[in-house]
Amino acid sequence: MINPLSVPVSGLMSASKKAETAASNIANADVTGSTDTNSLKQAYIPQDTVDTTQTGGGVKTVSLDRSPSFVPSYEPNSPFSNEEGFVNSPNINLDEELTTLKAAENAYKANIVALKAGISMQNTLQEALDTRA
Repeated sequence: MINPLSVPVSGLMSASKKAETAASNIANADVTGSTDTNSLKQAYIPQDTVDTTQTGGGVKTVSLDRSPSFVPSYEPNSPFSNEEGFVNSPNINLDEELTTLKAAENAYKANIVALKAGISMQNTLQEALDTRA
């Protein structure tokens, strides 16, 4: 049997993970690094989230490295630029990240409504069982 509270709680956790990941990508969008993979100064590796449906209902969300992680960016004055003046920049599109944040906000709100409905259903059932006894 599906617990009416576990599904929206997993949805809240999923929305939170998506917002956290998008916020981290936005905050680190300007962290560039060397194109040399052996260098100590590497660009920020952006993350994407992936949802997996759980047995019995609900969802689990995990963050994975984005592929491709980097795009070349021309910054000849950077101490990390190569001979041609390029550095690795995180492969981040701010419009997509902001859209992800808004979607996470909406999912969070929807799961709060579902959680409140589940609590209300359980309270109604409990009251019905109490009056029957």
